Amino acid sequence: MPNNVTENVSEIFGSKVFNSGVMRKRLPKHIYASLLKTMKEDLPLEENVAEVVANAMKDWALELGATHYTHWFQPMTGVTAEKHDSFISPTDDGKVIMEFSGKELIKGEPDASSFPSGGLRATFEARGYTAWDPTSYAFIKGSTLCIPTIFCSYSGEVLDKKTPLLRSMEALDTHARRVLKLFGKDVKKVTSTIGAEQEYFLIERDMYKKRKDLILTGRTLFGAKPPKGQEMETHYFGRIRGRVANYMAELDRELWSLGIASKTRHNEVAPAQHEMAPIFTNTNVATDNNQLTMEFMQRVAYRHDLACLLHEKPFEGVNGSGKHNNFSMSTDTGENLLTPGDNPVENKQFLLFLCATIEAVYKYSEMLRISVANAGNDHRLGANEAPPAIVSVFLGEQLTAALKSIETGKPVTAAKDLVMELGVKSLPKFIIDATDRNRTSPFAFTGNKFEYRMLGSNQSISGPNITLNTIVADVLSDYADILEKADNFDSALDALLQKSVTENKNVVFNGNNYSEEWVEEAARRGLPNLKTTPEALSEFTSEKNIGLFDRHNIFTPTEMESRQTILLEEYSKTINIEALTMLSLAKREISPAVLTYTKEVIDTLSAKKACGATIDVSAETTLAERLSTLFGEFIKSIDNLEKTLAAAEECDSAQTEANYFCEKVIPAMNEVRVTADSLEEIVAEKYWPFPTYEDILFYV
Repeated sequence: MPNNVTENVSEIFGSKVFNSGVMRKRLPKHIYASLLKTMKEDLPLEENVAEVVANAMKDWALELGATHYTHWFQPMTGVTAEKHDSFISPTDDGKVIMEFSGKELIKGEPDASSFPSGGLRATFEARGYTAWDPTSYAFIKGSTLCIPTIFCSYSGEVLDKKTPLLRSMEALDTHARRVLKLFGKDVKKVTSTIGAEQEYFLIERDMYKKRKDLILTGRTLFGAKPPKGQEMETHYFGRIRGRVANYMAELDRELWSLGIASKTRHNEVAPAQHEMAPIFTNTNVATDNNQLTMEFMQRVAYRHDLACLLHEKPFEGVNGSGKHNNFSMSTDTGENLLTPGDNPVENKQFLLFLCATIEAVYKYSEMLRISVANAGNDHRLGANEAPPAIVSVFLGEQLTAALKSIETGKPVTAAKDLVMELGVKSLPKFIIDATDRNRTSPFAFTGNKFEYRMLGSNQSISGPNITLNTIVADVLSDYADILEKADNFDSALDALLQKSVTENKNVVFNGNNYSEEWVEEAARRGLPNLKTTPEALSEFTSEKNIGLFDRHNIFTPTEMESRQTILLEEYSKTINIEALTMLSLAKREISPAVLTYTKEVIDTLSAKKACGATIDVSAETTLAERLSTLFGEFIKSIDNLEKTLAAAEECDSAQTEANYFCEKVIPAMNEVRVTADSLEEIVAEKYWPFPTYEDILFYV
């Protein structure tokens, strides 16, 4: 890696992206203006534009060493998909020329039969379409030009995560502009913006390769608590080790070249855990960027003989990994609609958008919980490291007081800037923020945005942001309906704000979300507590949720049912793979290791007994008995898991099967693990068949 990487950042950034700067240089002015209008104002693409853009895109890609192109899309698997085609076109003289047409840019035809459809498509119905998304820049990965696209079936059903995201952004834009027009602002576009902080683990690749559970499931299915975990709290924001720093530097370089504004990097709470945070961008681009970020985290780790773990809970007993989804709304004029201003109490426009977001969270809290539900995240949510499954909103003292004033009609004292005095003359003074941060809140206001902290590390941010955009759009639509009909806008606005604050205040909570008292208080407030993925997904197709997404043209009722099926099946398949992997490791690796060590202990016991009655053999006897007892329990737990798993085949629906895996299979797996971890603590290290937590988490 060049030593002058910091000097070249401006040259590196976006160097592999067909962005506005490249378009301006390579496209005719009228073509560039037309495409820019499509990107910025969501206008239909003019027919003559695609052919010109395709040719310019091809020439640019060839200059950067590309030989192939692909329609890069995001099916319901949660990862990206791509089919590569070369630019070559044979000529009559036995040579080739490099060609790329507007038709090839706009449309592709991948096989749709092998992607999840939730019953929307029969297996034999193979045709699907990808269509260019001109609002997200094409980029080069390796030797391939990647063109972001949507993905749908031959008959038009949505089979991807991008199409509904774009629809939800249009819904938010439509109704936010309706509201802003009432405030006298005629903006051309409102878009949600996202900054997706990404947590991850880095471990030695050699250790990773020796753990089949990590390879097959992404998490350790066995592992006794190490002598040292995260108790000393020295890793968080600690010195970044040289090897990790080199990894982070190369990762930044790769991301910058793809136009991803990687801004912050630091050690996280758990040993071997880290975080990367990008600068905000519009939600569609942020979603594409986060998919690329996860891919390159793992690619770059491989080059450094490391493995990057993105599972929500790779190690029991230490913090898992999440994704902090920082959400706001901005206009094309650059105004952040969630900026309070100097006096939030008097900023009625801000208060309206704030109340709309709070009301949306309260009204559709089940849907927000559903949007982050998966098998991995169930291990993390509510485990004193992440928000609980109860959805609430943190506002801080100043905004809570402002809303209280709206509710009661009593004035609130305007907040004054407070200066931090540290008692040392040489230290600078600075203004204290209006509110503290609440790291336990699932949905916290943090200055000019909401931080949605329930997302799992491994999941696409598309689903949660489809939900956020749609629920906020829904409430803004209601607000606009009321205010557009009002004879007196100001009095109608005041009445609307008071009604919203009064009816939705139960969702606001500024305390400790980890406490048992909050669980009881939330129940009294009527806030749902959907603790597991199957429990949450059972609410997916409620009448309220189907109406929400159908009303805003995000999903049809049939598409909602298909997604519920896909998510339930994904949950069951995940647990099934974990259980089968656990059985394989238990029977083929742990059991032989325990038996070998037990034989050594018994052989030592027999040898000492043979030496005469005066030799004390109590230690060996106790150890042999303990090993035999635990191993007997271990075998029984294995047998029980096998029987429990086999019975899952009798389930007659996706929901019933997911419930069974949650309620029966997971407890059976836990029994196997508890006994195995107890055995790990007494079996000699040289006999244990794979690296332990202390081996994995504390590498140099």
